[in-house]
Amino acid sequence: MLLLFAKGALLGVIITAPLGPIGMLCIKRTLERGFTAGFSCGLGTALGDASYALVAVTGIAVFEQTMSAATLPLAIGGGLLLLALGYRGLTHDPVRAANVGAAGLMGTTLATFLLTVSNPATILSFGALFAGFGLTEETRRFSSAVIVGGVFSGSLAWWFFLSGTVSFARDKLPRDFTAKVVRGTSYLLILFGLAALASAAYSLL
Repeated sequence: MLLLFAKGALLGVIITAPLGPIGMLCIKRTLERGFTAGFSCGLGTALGDASYALVAVTGIAVFEQTMSAATLPLAIGGGLLLLALGYRGLTHDPVRAANVGAAGLMGTTLATFLLTVSNPATILSFGALFAGFGLTEETRRFSSAVIVGGVFSGSLAWWFFLSGTVSFARDKLPRDFTAKVVRGTSYLLILFGLAALASAAYSLL
């Protein structure tokens, strides 16, 4: 069981570590509002990763048709959400040394959860990595729970490390430099959003 958990945790890190739009959002939120706000991004992503891991251990074939039908609306929704988050970052004070209420943290967690599950291709990545890690035969209920728990823990550990590192650097950087980084990540979020919408439009051709 410990080995299965460790494999799941490593899988969570591998899936999460590449810095895509959610990584940019985590950095942006941490620089704007501190560690707690940044880490809430990671929590939403870890929950999304765990959800996809649960689907993977349950059986990808069962959900394949549903995921295929949902790909286009999810891609459009994710692209629009990225555009909204990027635009908001450009039109608000880029660095606010203010406490964030529970509602704000829940909103950030929900947003990153939706961004994570708006990419159904992630489940295919899980499927390939599950096979590579030799986890395709571990379908017993308890084994599956251990694997999903490992994926969640590994993903959350990565976001803890990233938001903690950025939060530490935030206190060492001058305000104007931090503001420039925040605006830069906002532009990147808009680019990711446009790319997602362009991909969705291309699939309709």
